[in-house]
Amino acid sequence: MLMINIYYSGGKFIVSDPAGVDAAMRGYFGRKREGGTVELTAEEALYLIDVRNAECRSERGLVSFNEMASGFLKAKKFAARYFTYKDWRDRGLVIVEPKDGMRGSARQQKEYPMTPLKMPRFSVAGIFFKSDLITIVDDSKAGKALYDDFWFGQYGSYKAVDRGRLNKLDAYETVFLCRRKMLKLKNTSVGGVIVAASSRRSDFSKLYGVYADWRERGYVIKTGFKFGTHFRVYFSGAKPFGGGAEGKDWIHSKHVIHVFPKNSKLLISEWARVIRVAHSVRKTFILAVPGRTKPATASIDYLLYHRQGSDADNPKKDRPKFAMLSLSEEEYIGGNEFANAIKAADDAGLDLVLAIADRETSVTYYRVRQIKLKGSPNEYYEIDWMQP
Repeated sequence: MLMINIYYSGGKFIVSDPAGVDAAMRGYFGRKREGGTVELTAEEALYLIDVRNAECRSERGLVSFNEMASGFLKAKKFAARYFTYKDWRDRGLVIVEPKDGMRGSARQQKEYPMTPLKMPRFSVAGIFFKSDLITIVDDSKAGKALYDDFWFGQYGSYKAVDRGRLNKLDAYETVFLCRRKMLKLKNTSVGGVIVAASSRRSDFSKLYGVYADWRERGYVIKTGFKFGTHFRVYFSGAKPFGGGAEGKDWIHSKHVIHVFPKNSKLLISEWARVIRVAHSVRKTFILAVPGRTKPATASIDYLLYHRQGSDADNPKKDRPKFAMLSLSEEEYIGGNEFANAIKAADDAGLDLVLAIADRETSVTYYRVRQIKLKGSPNEYYEIDWMQP
């Protein structure tokens, strides 16, 4: 393997000898400049030193990896950017920094069906228990109909409706039914429920907005507590029992939703754990970002080339397939940062890939696809584990 010699000067990494320039161009490293030299990015130069046995010199002599990297100690997530770059390159794939005007193929959207919720005139009364954020309906006939026909609340016991005569509604269901004029609370108002729930969790209104968004479109939304998420989702028309010879088999959800408000922050390791739990039980993970993303300066770290069959794509003949956001295990990501990275990828006609480098610098990839929920004021994304 030819050793590439790099010269560092004025914050730039330059390859000038003809053999090195040819090797860099064949490997899709750097960009050609006037005069026939090649300018490398910091990640490219460091990768060539780290993996390809390149040498870097300055006017003061040989420069080591750490001496080069120390110039970027104040740069945000430099290590995450480098190790995610390295991992993609080590897979025999090309990765480049974003360039103005560079576009990929049209971004894929997944359209979810919509069947607006239709309920007959319904009237039921209950008592709201503030400390538990639960409403109890003790009218067994009305409570059971609400559960059997529309899957609101939990009648009897979980997976055992014959054990008890109460229907228990959570705070989201309580507010939803009150606003539809189908539930009357004997001891408080719907405003009182919202105040109580918001005092317990400040993002209640945003979570409720997502809950109502899906419920109004015919989906059944229940707690996602067992899966570490806010909600689990059943498609339109689902009821707690269905299928089987006697119609008594429990229905299992296939989707979970986690709400990620733009003003919130989430530790990447916790986020990855929730996604892994969802995938381990064969559920599609949906991230909900309340509200529409406003125009803002957004950044993605890299553009990714992939494969067509067994052949790796390259910038000479192909377009990039994905945009990458590089992250580390111990990093926090904000909802606004995430939403703007998705927007930047979307503007480039690409799906976003989250590349997460753990403490051993192993990289895990997640592909983000936008969900089209017609008429929704929110943004939704499926996040799937990806094997490059």
